[in-house]
Amino acid sequence: MKFTQYFLHTHGRDDRKDIRLEWIERAVAHPIREDIQADGRIRRWAKISEAGGKYLRVVLLDDGQTVHNAFFDRAFREVNNER
Repeated sequence: MKFTQYFLHTHGRDDRKDIRLEWIERAVAHPIREDIQADGRIRRWAKISEAGGKYLRVVLLDDGQTVHNAFFDRAFREVNNER
């Protein structure tokens, strides 16, 4: 995986340092939902059972490979994939 400098900086924050790279890989490879932002960035979500069933949102650059952001999305709802 490739990462932006922004991701490398924010991944060290207390609220994100426990997010495992394997979970990010899972969200990228097997998302339960994907959205394309107006700027071309790609948002993907995955349910992480090892994290108490939280939903991880991973934001990729428009190349579909470079991770720009990853965080647990408290607003995401799996039912009908609505936010």
